[in-house]
Amino acid sequence: MIITRLYNDEKGESHFTDIEVEIFDSGNIGKLSEKFPVNEIIFRETSGDYYYDFHNAPQRQFIILLEGEIQIETSLGEVRNFKAGEVLLVEDTEGKGHKTKSVDGKLRRSIFVTLGDNDVKIE
Repeated sequence: MIITRLYNDEKGESHFTDIEVEIFDSGNIGKLSEKFPVNEIIFRETSGDYYYDFHNAPQRQFIILLEGEIQIETSLGEVRNFKAGEVLLVEDTEGKGHKTKSVDGKLRRSIFVTLGDNDVKIE
């Protein structure tokens, strides 16, 4: 399963990279990844005119998009759009941050699954 990671480098610039979370055959129930320790789950809705200028993620977290579409821009100007069904791993908790805005004018629903300060590496 491919997810997008948003992180900052040692100079504080934010970047995207695609990472593969391996999933393994688990018999009749399908395929599963390994378990990742998490802290909290947060349900979120934002309006169709949502725009948030440069900011950092408040903590390391997965963002699972349920409805709507967003555009994220890194500090270096790279832009990607994400839609329902996609998963991001957001780790740019320091540095120059990123911009986020709605692109389809519709309500966006998402789930944040926080990793907090645990040092689990997902690469």
